[in-house]
Amino acid sequence: MSANAERESANVDLAEVSRLVDALTQDLAKVREGSTDLDSLRSEVEQLRTALQATQRDQAEVHEGLTGIRSVLHRIEDEVLGDALTASDYIARIGRMLGM
Repeated sequence: MSANAERESANVDLAEVSRLVDALTQDLAKVREGSTDLDSLRSEVEQLRTALQATQRDQAEVHEGLTGIRSVLHRIEDEVLGDALTASDYIARIGRMLGM
């Protein structure tokens, strides 16, 4: 991928990412405890929230955070399928944000 294409794919709608992070945080609060993968997902979401709250928002950092969350969701989709979290919805939303 060229540097220009990477810059274009790194540009995401930060307001939409903020809404997604809020919704994901609320859903994660409802999911039962006890999974390291869920703890990993919570950590990824918190890192992305921190990146979004920074005064100098780094598009690449936000893009990387979304990619990390998407990867963890793919890994734990079966585990959370019956819980409050619908992983496939989040995966699809993140994919659209990342231009996938």
